[in-house]
Amino acid sequence: MSFHHRMMLQRYGLGCTTSLYSEVLFDPIFTPIFTAVLGTGAFNIGVASISYASIASAIATTAISIGLQALLAQAPKPPKPEDGRAPLNQAIPFRVYAVGRTRVAGARMMWEAKGSKLYSVQAIAGHRIKSFNRFYLNDDEVTVVDNVVTPLTTGGRYGAGSANVRLYTRLGANPETPYAELVSELGADSIWTNDHRGDGQASLAMRAQNADAQDQQTAFPYGAPSPSVEIDGAYCWDFRDPTQSPTDPSTWTWTRNAAIILAWHLCFNEFGFGLDYQKALSPVIDLWKEEADICDEEVPLAGGGTEKRHECNGWDTTENGPKSGLNAILATCDGHLVARGDGARILTVGKFRESRTAMLTDADIVGHNVQYGVLFEDECNRLVPKFTYPATNYTSCDTDFFEDPDAQIAAGRVLTMEGSYEWCHQWRQARRLGKRDWLRQRQEVKGSLDVRLSGINAVYARWVRLETPKRLPKLDGKLVENRRSIVALTKGGFTMDFIEHPEGIDDWNPATEEGQQPPVPPAVNASNIPTPVINLIQAKANGGSVYIRVVIIDPEDGSFTPVVRYRVADADGLGTPGAWVEQQNPSAEPSGGYIDLSTGNVPADKVLDIQVAFIASNRRYSTWSVTETVTSTADPTPPGAVTSPSATGGVGQATYNWAAPNSSNYAGAKVYWNTVNDFGTASYFGPPEYGAPSSADSTVRSFAAGTYFGWIVSINRSGIEGSPVATGSFTVS
Repeated sequence: MSFHHRMMLQRYGLGCTTSLYSEVLFDPIFTPIFTAVLGTGAFNIGVASISYASIASAIATTAISIGLQALLAQAPKPPKPEDGRAPLNQAIPFRVYAVGRTRVAGARMMWEAKGSKLYSVQAIAGHRIKSFNRFYLNDDEVTVVDNVVTPLTTGGRYGAGSANVRLYTRLGANPETPYAELVSELGADSIWTNDHRGDGQASLAMRAQNADAQDQQTAFPYGAPSPSVEIDGAYCWDFRDPTQSPTDPSTWTWTRNAAIILAWHLCFNEFGFGLDYQKALSPVIDLWKEEADICDEEVPLAGGGTEKRHECNGWDTTENGPKSGLNAILATCDGHLVARGDGARILTVGKFRESRTAMLTDADIVGHNVQYGVLFEDECNRLVPKFTYPATNYTSCDTDFFEDPDAQIAAGRVLTMEGSYEWCHQWRQARRLGKRDWLRQRQEVKGSLDVRLSGINAVYARWVRLETPKRLPKLDGKLVENRRSIVALTKGGFTMDFIEHPEGIDDWNPATEEGQQPPVPPAVNASNIPTPVINLIQAKANGGSVYIRVVIIDPEDGSFTPVVRYRVADADGLGTPGAWVEQQNPSAEPSGGYIDLSTGNVPADKVLDIQVAFIASNRRYSTWSVTETVTSTADPTPPGAVTSPSATGGVGQATYNWAAPNSSNYAGAKVYWNTVNDFGTASYFGPPEYGAPSSADSTVRSFAAGTYFGWIVSINRSGIEGSPVATGSFTVS
């Protein structure tokens, strides 16, 4: 068949359905590609001309990298969390990158003994990082004051007799500062000189002094100390913040937001994909903002308080290639990533919205292969979510599993699969991700569709609604999830692998579904004092001020005094944390296996780092617990709802108007939109519009052509939302 004949058939495929002339023609996601296919041979983006061939080669979705798929043999995987305890020892080691908060030892750059001293330097990350939080020598967490490992929690280790250990850090500035103490000792021998700066390289240096013979075994019972650290990793461009510039990394912030970290990995990570952000992100930046906001949504916890929906923390090396990190990041947010024909990347995280749903009709489908059951070799009746647990010094850990006892009886055995979420550090988040994979795995309707070019919008969408009364009557009106789509011109245009979308996949009842916190084996420091394990952190408002409630697991030893300390995570607006403030709780009593602690008043509406320790009767401290983060919300009371809302469409934009309520705690409003009249699946169009009570406010937002529905939601100074008020529908031309 000639190329001309094939193109005629493709045009006929496009022309046989009226869906070409529906509202999807104005879809903000797909219009650039869709209109290009209808053009005359090529189209321009900036100064680049893109042909039909390049469109076809680029129209392919990246497979959804959920935890189950990441276990496939062909899927690249990042290092195990336990690998972060010891540095890599290679002649030319692979470079390391890290995001969020994680434990890593990096790669050894220098290991040299001179006299009674041992010197080492480790490359922690191949980029600038935010901070060094905790220090470990072998498996002992140690306290470092003015670069010196103190005996506060080591019971004589690393500090017995004349022995001492010093640790020095560099965050990876460019240019960086040499290690003066190492240069003074090793520079004359040209082992380590002022030229060994490590520009743009976060690093850790150690100088260990031998003890006298009688103290050597006490000071270094495991031999030469091997350092590792807990760090806050890469700074990332938060595209929701107008004060940050994608071309000026000095304006970026540290984050755990999975969507923002993914954007960094795609475009700005030296060891990532190296995409041009102006092509990959800018054309669809509003969609990325929506996903980042969903990742930051607060999910309620069974014991009170909230946590972010999708957080990401982890590290990888260049040995694995950028797709290893991509899979790990997507697994933390149940992410779906597609590559659009003009180079743009579209992310959809794990929360269903009607605005991210496309439609396929009988006329759009030329072939199908549907399976209405699960083959025995594919059956799973138990799913075990696995994550990285900071409370066990960053090791792999299981949460409570999901299972179907009836299916186990029918199968005659337990058929287990693991959901791997290695860059997830919250056990509750791992449970939520596991539930999503468990419900998908239990779906019996799966298969593939051969889709004409007229169904191009569905190829890019994560969710697809089928209108197929003739071809697939059993699936008519059903919602399916697009698992993977590839170009297949010989089959009409594309082949789409799908699975029926499970009902209730977004439902979450913390009281019944959260499960139990994974057990933490007793971990004592050299002073034989156990390390506290935090179960819950919650900000509590009290008459305009805020205190922090901290729940820890009872150590079953009444001689310990628990002490809570906090600090402002960003004290100067540049990412530098403030000083720690300690508060003892000597009168706290256990109840039901837990101890409920509280702080005094803390700074309001700030992000705080929280740690807990035990103090023994001899005044020795335990190791501080894993650092938890909480926002000190001062005003949990929602403001009154706005009145007189309206939205008026124009050319490429819409104007929202409203009257602020007469509420003393009103601070502003958020605007939402949707393509259907359903606030539950509506998209937030940030940033908020701030104003005074009883004022008349308005804002203008850009839209692609189409008909929309709007809502306006009031907020207080702490960002707590009031009731949504609908504007009604509006049309943008």
